[in-house]
Amino acid sequence: MQPRRVFAIAGLLLVCSSARPATQPADAYLTWTASHAESVGRGSYKPGRVGGLFDTRILKTERSYNYKLAATWLTPDVIRATARLNQLRSRLSEDAARALVAEAETVEGTVVMVEIDPREGSGVIPNDWEAFLQPRGRPDEAVAGVVTPRLREVKALAGVMRRNYDYDRFWVVFPTKDASYLRMDVQEVELVVRIHEKEGRVSWLTPSSLRTVATR
Repeated sequence: MQPRRVFAIAGLLLVCSSARPATQPADAYLTWTASHAESVGRGSYKPGRVGGLFDTRILKTERSYNYKLAATWLTPDVIRATARLNQLRSRLSEDAARALVAEAETVEGTVVMVEIDPREGSGVIPNDWEAFLQPRGRPDEAVAGVVTPRLREVKALAGVMRRNYDYDRFWVVFPTKDASYLRMDVQEVELVVRIHEKEGRVSWLTPSSLRTVATR
């Protein structure tokens, strides 16, 4: 083979190799700094409000006239960020951090941590409030979630945000099988929280790593 051809082939192989997307090892999160883990976890936190800013109680003092809302989509990256912070703060071994991730990922479905703070009024959150995930702007494709109190004890599902005790926390699980919000064509996912006749919304760009879950 002529030298020029050898060099040309070698150069082509080098270009092809460098063009391949780099894949992170499964345990890459175990090397994250605390600040990086916090940044990853905060990226999934969304504040909002149920009801209008200028809503008033009128005569219904048994109800709050609106509610502060916050939600954290507990994606695989957020779970790993939370486990990593637990590892750093509690001096855990790498195996213990992996166990936190494994425990969180035994939950079947998409987990969203919903935080609600009633404004003036009764200060009570009714038991019949509802939460839905849907492609943004498509209420006909909404998927209802189930409040799952036992997840309060799963450390890697606590998120990275400092706890604000003005808010009550709820862990809501949404099914992923054939879920509309995880379809390949959906670019933005909306969480709708309904309390009495009032609704609030927050939204996220769909994490590409989760879109294939709907077909499992």
